[in-house]
Order: sequence, then structure tokens, then C-alpha cells
Amino acid sequence: MNVIEIKNLTKNYGKARGITNVSFNVEEGEIFGFIGPNGAGKSTTIRTLLALIHPTSGNATIFGKDCIKSAPEIAKEIGYLPSEVFYYDNMKVIDLLKYSASFYKKDCSKRMKELAGVMELDLNKKIDDLSFGNKKKVGIVQGLLHEPKLIILDEPTSGLDPLMQQKFFDLLKEENEKGATILFSSHILSEVQKLCDRVAIIKEGKIIKLEKMSTLTENNYKRFKIDMESKIEMDYFKVKGVKELKTDGNIITFLFKGNINTIMKKFGNIEISNVWIEEPDLEEIFMHYYEKEE
Repeated sequence: MNVIEIKNLTKNYGKARGITNVSFNVEEGEIFGFIGPNGAGKSTTIRTLLALIHPTSGNATIFGKDCIKSAPEIAKEIGYLPSEVFYYDNMKVIDLLKYSASFYKKDCSKRMKELAGVMELDLNKKIDDLSFGNKKKVGIVQGLLHEPKLIILDEPTSGLDPLMQQKFFDLLKEENEKGATILFSSHILSEVQKLCDRVAIIKEGKIIKLEKMSTLTENNYKRFKIDMESKIEMDYFKVKGVKELKTDGNIITFLFKGNINTIMKKFGNIEISNVWIEEPDLEEIFMHYYEKEE
């Protein structure tokens, strides 16, 4: 069963670009990644999906119900964390969360304290006294306190330190194991790789790839930087899968896609001071991994 179905969703903003013919499905119980650079159309898609803005054309359903016509009914089963959170500054955190819980007509007090404990959130502080990261924690607790069937997250980790990000990821995995479906939007590929089963990649308002995460990871480029004991000819690393080969003294850098053992074997015949292997950013992936599609 598909919890989310999006078909040819388009939103125009006059001359400004919105989204064009966006289509993808999210299956029940899935953690689905929605990735692309900032400004690619992720938030526009999500806001249209949540009926916060109306589409120019196309349609979308959640739980088999039209997102626009059945928006109030659908909202009861959705937890949503926007990319930026804004609250009444003079309210205490606990009062804000109690107010949010009142919309769901269920006792969320126990759940609220559990989530606040996990996220290390002081419920008695005023919103105005919170840092950006702690305000994001309020949004996380607010989005999860009613135990929604569908969790929609738009750039959820901005403002969270690495330790808190990991706690948040663990929390999402727990919710997923209990049956929640998750749509996770981010411009950070490594975040999506930790969590997601499948991914839709959006660029300039259009979906350019729908892929299983395992396939995306297998075929992704890695960036290599090698500091060698002595200078070596660049041709030594000119093997299948290597691109953007550059040298600066004893340091060679390049992108590589393929069986990593192939390139690692090359290291055995040279003296190396240090080596770095990194993921390229999303823009590099778009340029290289999807060059045929574009």
C-alpha cells in the first residue's frame, strides 16, 4: 500500500520556478528520502502535499485521500517538522506542546515527557530563551508527540549537534519499527544514507532519479586525496572509473566510481603518507552520477 502518491504535481510562481510534474510514491512502513540542493523544490513539494499551498496542476493523495479535499482529516495522522520553526516567544515549551496536543484529542503528557527526555529539552523554558537548536528540538517533539502514522521532515537536523542528530535518528528508527512511515527531506546525502530505503532526487523543480538507496550507494562517486612520499606520474591512477584527476606536488586528488578494491590495489605499490576518502557533495553527484540523465 502507498501512504503517499504524487502524480505530476506542478506549482508555478509566475516567472519564478516552483516544481514541475513531480511524481513518486512512498510505501507504508518505508523511510523514504527526498534529496536535492537547497532551492531544488523539496519544501514546495512538501507544502503542496500538506495543502499549505495549492498545486497549479497534478494531484497527490495521503492514506488514499486527496491532499487538498481531505486536508483536515489527513492532518490528524501526520507529524510535520518544517525546515524553519517559529513559535510564540513568550510561551513556555510545555504550554506550547500542551496546546499542540489539544488538537489531537488524546492525552500526550506521558509521550511528551519521554520525547523531551530523549531530546534533552527543558520543558519549563520560554521559547524566547531557546537557541536555534533547542527550538528545532521543540519542533521534533511537537511533530511526534501524537504518535502519527506518517512523519514528514523537512531539513530536520539543521541546528542539532552531531550527538543530538544521532539520538534523533535512533528515535526515527524506533518510530518506523512501530509502524510509522517517514518522508525525510534533506540536502545532506549522508543523512539520507543512514536512514532511507529509497530516495527521490529533485533538481531545479524536477525529479531526476528514483532509486533504491543500496543502488545509489553502490554507484556513487568517492573523492580520494592521496599524500604520497614522492611524486608519481598521474597516469598511474588513470584507470576505469577515475575522473577529475589532479595533482599538486605529492598530493593527488580524483573522483572514483566502481569496485573500490580496484583502486585500493593501486595503493599497494606506492609509498603513501596519508589518504582521505570522502563522499562528494550532492552537486558533484548530480554532475557525475546523473550526467547521462541530464
